[in-house]
Amino acid sequence: MPIYEYKCTQCGFTFDVLQKLSDPPIRKCTKCSGVTNKVISASGLVFKGSGWYITDYANKGKAKDEK
Repeated sequence: MPIYEYKCTQCGFTFDVLQKLSDPPIRKCTKCSGVTNKVISASGLVFKGSGWYITDYANKGKAKDEK
C-alpha cells in the first residue's frame, strides 16, 4: 500500500497516511479539520545488488582496456 502525503490549506500541517489505491482521499485535516490536498513528493528509491548498470556493466569496459 502506498503512503500519501497531505497538506492542510488552512493551518499548513502536513501528515502521511498509508492508504489503499481504492480508498477515497482524505478531505479534512487531522489537526484543525480544514480542507486538505494531496502533495506530490519524491519517493526514496535505492538500487542495490547485482544486475544494475553501475555494478555490472560500467566496469567491464575498463577491465578490458587496462589489460
